[in-house]
Parts: sequence; structure tokens; C-alpha cells
Amino acid sequence: MKRKSTQCYLGLGSNIGDLKQNIDVAIKKISLLEDTQLIKVASFYLTKAWGNTRQQDFINTVISIKTKLEPNALLLVLQNIENEMGRVREEKWGPRTIDIDILLYEDIVVKQPQLTIPHPYLTERSFVLVPLFELDKTLVIPNQGQLVHFVEGKSHDNDIITII
Repeated sequence: MKRKSTQCYLGLGSNIGDLKQNIDVAIKKISLLEDTQLIKVASFYLTKAWGNTRQQDFINTVISIKTKLEPNALLLVLQNIENEMGRVREEKWGPRTIDIDILLYEDIVVKQPQLTIPHPYLTERSFVLVPLFELDKTLVIPNQGQLVHFVEGKSHDNDIITII
């Protein structure tokens, strides 16, 4: 029996090198994954660093894909893309050529040491909330509520500098 395609949302960010090109290359690599189809790409946002704020600004976006890959298999192929693109994990929330996070995997909830879905900081990060809302204003975050409640009525001006 063949597995059906699952709707997923991925967050991408870069703050080392040619930021826009890093995001473009990562999106291209994701679109070429087996059993995976790129559906939509949000605008690119220039954003302030989150967590470790003593570093260069980021470019961030969110993409929507459909994939037949299970969550852990998807995580592995995304980490391979990060590694191929020179991602180095030296410090938590440190600078990176590319960061690819699984934000949502349909309505699935995963709590494992190596993977948590929905992404644990999804509702705290304007650089994820705003592009995610751009892609689908009706999304529901499993066990947390409607995306609109995390976006509307909150100022994102301190985090998002501009749309590119």
C-alpha cells in the first residue's frame, strides 16, 4: 500500500553568505526530494535574530510541501540538505548558512528527543507566524489553536524588518 501525500510546512532561514541564494538553493533541493512536491513559497522576510540576538539579521520564509515521507525520514533528508549546504551546529541558535525546520506535518503531533511537531517555538516567532499566515490563514496548530489568534492583534514590527 502506498502512503498518501501529507501537507507540511517548513521554515527556512539563513544569515551566513548569500542569504537569498541559500534559501533559493534549499527550496530547489527540497522540491527535488523523492515523493515530495513543492506547493507554495511565502515572501522572504528580513528579520532580526531570535534567541541569540548578537548576530547578523536573517532572511526567513515558509514553504508548503506535500510529501509521502514519514516525519523522521523528512527530518533526515532536511538535515542532509543543511549539511550539504555547509550548516555547522556549534551553538544553539547560532549563525547558519541554512536552517530548515518542520513546523507542521498536517495535524500530526510528534514528541521525540530529535523531533517535535508542531515546532516548539512556532507560536513565539514572528518570522514563522507571518509567512505561515501568508500561505494559509485558516491553519490550526494542533493542541494550540487557530494560527490567526497568534498573528492578529500582535505587533511583529520588532522582529520583521521588511519583506524582500
